[in-house]
Amino acid sequence: MVKNNKIVPVAAAFAGATWLARAAWGLPSQIGARTQSIAPYAAGSPRYRGRRFHNTEPSASFSASDGESILLSLMRRGATGRPQQPIPLAPPVAPVDAGESAVTWYGHSSVLVEIDGRRLLADPVWSHRVSPSKTVGPARLHPTPISLDGLPKVDAIVISHDHYDHLDKATIQRLAGLQNAPFVVPIGIGAHLRHWKVPEDRIIELDWDEQTEIAGITITCTEARHFSGRGLRRDLTQWASWAFAGPKHRVFFGGDTGYTVKFAEIGAKYGPFDLTLLPVGAYDPRWADIHMNPEEAVRAHGDLGGGVLVPVHWATFNLAFHPWSEPILRLEAAAEQASVTTAVPIPGQRLDVSHGFAGDRWWARLG
Repeated sequence: MVKNNKIVPVAAAFAGATWLARAAWGLPSQIGARTQSIAPYAAGSPRYRGRRFHNTEPSASFSASDGESILLSLMRRGATGRPQQPIPLAPPVAPVDAGESAVTWYGHSSVLVEIDGRRLLADPVWSHRVSPSKTVGPARLHPTPISLDGLPKVDAIVISHDHYDHLDKATIQRLAGLQNAPFVVPIGIGAHLRHWKVPEDRIIELDWDEQTEIAGITITCTEARHFSGRGLRRDLTQWASWAFAGPKHRVFFGGDTGYTVKFAEIGAKYGPFDLTLLPVGAYDPRWADIHMNPEEAVRAHGDLGGGVLVPVHWATFNLAFHPWSEPILRLEAAAEQASVTTAVPIPGQRLDVSHGFAGDRWWARLG
């Protein structure tokens, strides 16, 4: 007969092992391609040296000397970074014909860009967590505003880099079946897509300042100041921002990046832009080189020759230590001082820049 005091530790150990197994399930596939599969494609880039990609400007992905440790910050974070009320969702709106200059924001950096009658889907992430694990890692603060099979037909699917909050295996595989559009990605990321069984003829890999034309829209891979990595090794694949140019309109998609003087060069070469989609959240002094804060986003918008600034990379996943609405409060102040026009959509909301839009400080009601 087994005594109760013997059963409890065994049961706890079994439960712990079960949880670990569930958390680790599918990790290799989620991580993506191995180094040896990526390297042959990456090796052709002048930014690839010493078996990794590099920023033009010296950049640290983390500075341990500034402030308290990450562990201590996590212990103290509590509910910081989460709204006090549920985040609202806008009802899906997708005109039969794509607009001239419009964007639908689905949360974080996932956007549907309409430009001169074409549609481009950028950084689509529909999973509940941005992590290699389905049970551990940052989870959504709001549901996806629309299902993947509810999306309209798109002409291209564009990825900025391979971090989990921008490149999601489940979303990519589902889109590969639902859509016929090509995937346009920075150099090296094609290896992840091939690993996930995306057909070779639907993968277009570009380095900075390379471009492709799809359905009359010129898609240019432009510089960003960031890093990459899905496993233990970093910077095996390139990271990028993107310039979309139609016959009449231009849109800039920042994805995720720190501020860089290269924005002025991008604006001079590929702008001006009717619309800039720029990251404003998940900033911290410890990674200031590779994540912009709201004031830097306003500055980048000016460098790019932007018309209307729509903030992305906030509200959906709690990835830093600042209050939930702080990015937009700071953006408001900086934009007003610089006389920059901003539009802050509710997740799922479509903004038609060519027809104007009504402002609503919806985030201020959530606390």
